Amino acid sequence: MNQTEGMNSKQMLGHYINKSFQDAREAKANGKLVCWSSSVAPDEFCRAMDIEILYPENMAAAVGAKKGAPDMLKIAEQKGYNVDICSYARVNLGYFELLKEQALTGKTPEALENYVGEPAVLPDVVITSTNLCGTLLKWFENIAAELNIPCIVIDVPFNYERPMPQRMVNYVKGQFEYAIKQLEELCGRPFDYDKFLEVQKQSQRTVAQWDKIASMTSLKPSPFNGFDFFNYMALIVSYRATAGAEETFAKCVEELEEMVKNGQSAFGENEKHRIAWEGIAVWPALGLTFKTFKNMDTLMTGSGYPDIWSLRYTPGDMESMARGYSNVYTNINLEERTKAVEKIMENAKCDGIVYHNNRSCKLMSMVNVDIAEAVQKNNDKPFVVFDGDQTDPNNFSAAQFETRAQALGEMMDAKQAKGGK
Repeated sequence: MNQTEGMNSKQMLGHYINKSFQDAREAKANGKLVCWSSSVAPDEFCRAMDIEILYPENMAAAVGAKKGAPDMLKIAEQKGYNVDICSYARVNLGYFELLKEQALTGKTPEALENYVGEPAVLPDVVITSTNLCGTLLKWFENIAAELNIPCIVIDVPFNYERPMPQRMVNYVKGQFEYAIKQLEELCGRPFDYDKFLEVQKQSQRTVAQWDKIASMTSLKPSPFNGFDFFNYMALIVSYRATAGAEETFAKCVEELEEMVKNGQSAFGENEKHRIAWEGIAVWPALGLTFKTFKNMDTLMTGSGYPDIWSLRYTPGDMESMARGYSNVYTNINLEERTKAVEKIMENAKCDGIVYHNNRSCKLMSMVNVDIAEAVQKNNDKPFVVFDGDQTDPNNFSAAQFETRAQALGEMMDAKQAKGGK
């Protein structure tokens, strides 16, 4: 019997997220390899070698959403990790210290018993890529050094040039080939290229369904609440190359299409304004940020963050895959990022945009003002910027956020009153 039969897409989402952790626990118990991977490292290579994968960034986001980040942050800081380090890293490294202590002593620390996230297992290998940020490199190198396990690094140079030059494609392709060699040595068997091709095809089918969900926000009124992107995103990160993710997103598309057919939308008759969200979610305040805009009859319909995992390439073509994993939103120049934000706002028919000045993610935040001013110059849509953090609640002010949201609403109201000018 299909375990997800009769489930809606949100129930399927929870089922498969839990299953990813269960698969890893079972693999560990059966002597199989488990990998901890960064979120935009190509999971296709490990999947082809039957290595189960867990994602520390996902773990941290989930803990943040469940209000459990402070406990893990405290442990990381007690171990000497500076408060200026990304809170995803600190949350995960705090949890890592607890898992390590349990493995060394055979006793479960009290803080681990109180951990609000899904129980994980320690990795046998870690894999990361430099297409997202430099912090991930040091974070994963640190885990590998402490456990004395392999650290596979796929180096992806920054995309200064457009289109991506062939020399860069060749370099990233070479990184993929070296990663395959490392996995062959680790597993003690040849790389399974036949399974790799099937995994690639599955990944692209999943991405196609993910893109269909995103396309639904172009409808006005929209059947999809953009804040749900942040929830569904857990599956495009952790289960992208599996049938479960494709099935979940296909179910979501089916539900949205049924809503449209029945004349239903996310906010009913109350879709006064539509906005874009630039940056990572504030996980500890996800409900507050959503409700603040909902109470203003304002729907979030566009965001560049979930689009990072719209990783498109041609299965069987390693150069195409190299381009796909290199053209990540955080790995392109300022001009291209500005165009990407404009395109998102245009496709999602946004009236304004809010920028998250995220203390943890300097890479995404340090260009916010430049992008905001350039986008506004081109599309004449209002924007606001608020200070926050993806997981550390100490760096977020609800009052400031609400004030900025209100200001954006007033600017959109004024623009609407003037006929959009």
